[in-house]
Amino acid sequence: MNLRVVSRNVGFALLVSSLFMFLSVIVSLVNGHDSALPALGISFAITLVVGLFPFIFVRGSETITLKDGYMIIVLSWLLSFIFGSLPYLLWGGPFTIANAWFESVSGFTTTGATILENIEELPKSLLFWRSSTHFIGGLGVVVFLLMVIPNGSPIRLRLTNMEVSSMSRDGYRSGAGGTVRIFASVYLVITAAAILSYSLAGMSFFDAVNHGLSVGATGGFSTHSESIGFFHSTTINIITIVFMILSSVHFGMLYITFVTRSLKPLNNPVLRYYLLSLLVMSLISALSLKVNGVYGSWGEAFMDGTFHVVSYASTTGFAIADNAAWPMLPCFILIMMSIQCGCAGSTTGGLKCDRILILWKSIRRHVRLALHPSSVKEVRLGRVSLPDDEIFPFILYIAMYFFLMALSVIVCLVVGDNNSEALTGTLASLGNIGPALGDIGSMGNFNHLTATSKVMFSLDMFLGRVEIYPVLAVLSLMFHRKQR
Repeated sequence: MNLRVVSRNVGFALLVSSLFMFLSVIVSLVNGHDSALPALGISFAITLVVGLFPFIFVRGSETITLKDGYMIIVLSWLLSFIFGSLPYLLWGGPFTIANAWFESVSGFTTTGATILENIEELPKSLLFWRSSTHFIGGLGVVVFLLMVIPNGSPIRLRLTNMEVSSMSRDGYRSGAGGTVRIFASVYLVITAAAILSYSLAGMSFFDAVNHGLSVGATGGFSTHSESIGFFHSTTINIITIVFMILSSVHFGMLYITFVTRSLKPLNNPVLRYYLLSLLVMSLISALSLKVNGVYGSWGEAFMDGTFHVVSYASTTGFAIADNAAWPMLPCFILIMMSIQCGCAGSTTGGLKCDRILILWKSIRRHVRLALHPSSVKEVRLGRVSLPDDEIFPFILYIAMYFFLMALSVIVCLVVGDNNSEALTGTLASLGNIGPALGDIGSMGNFNHLTATSKVMFSLDMFLGRVEIYPVLAVLSLMFHRKQR
């Protein structure tokens, strides 16, 4: 492993965090030197110095190996988590070491789960830092690095192939430079449009910025304990639904639709499946909420049902109602959507509906082959035929996902979590959803859980965001190195 190239590129990831810490310091100064100013100032100085250190004392190198690339990705995320927790730790309040780590990981992985029982007690600068971690994590700490590496650099090509999954790249039809440019431009446009829309809908500029950063990253951190429900605005609810959907579909598809001025790119089997699942599950949830008397009108039932189905499917985690009071059926639907989630090539977590659709088609194919062994059946996505060697990694990933889910549930049960918290907390963390059900549901928090559970859920968030393979690759490298 080339420590020089790894350290320099990981150092840049820390410089990105230091930039947003500096912006948070400015927010503190604008708001009358609020109580988080010392914590943010010290955190900024430490992160800046550590990030600059490799650039001062380590000579540059353009050579990168497969091992270096995986190490850069994993270390960039892990060190972002560590230094991102400093503002919380230094500010104090409810932030123990475990709580600060949990909040930082939840922010950077765009999960949106929180340990805060009263979000309003945080100073504005610290609230802005929370939302900034969503923005950094949504675009990806490695994607920030890729944006400044020259197009022809072998580092850029190698890291793009590792950081962006094969499902995501299929829709871009572009090289490494184009992939990063498309992802970043769509992400920034969605975020800016969300901020503008929220401002026009009546949010204060500060609230609009924070919620815009969250919804663009499908994160879910809010400036209020009641989340979007604080505003009691149908207009804001609808705006949030629209941007949660936009942020959870393939960015390459949105880019091509805009550039070509044609709706043909939207005629995609994965997108149709995703939108249809949102529609059907929203209608079933609304029907259940109305029939069970949770809401008196169909309008309220449909709004709340739709909002939360989209929120969980897009892995945003915003809320307008407390799902702890809901009947079992809509809660079960939220669990299902927490497993499937949104599309590849977006800021969502979870298994991705691309993999789920391929799984359904593979099952149907093998059932037909069992009935008609001599027939020739293929798994097709639109006009594309998928051979078995391309399908196998998707199925293997689903198997690993459920294995990790089971392992996490077992750990949480052993340390004392109840059955519901262990299962739904794991689903929400591994899928980067944020809220789960019950006491850790849409209006709840994770503060009452044990430190072990918080660490386990943090690991789930990390694996869900990075998508397992890079972490396994680094663990394998470390294991083989010890074996020598």
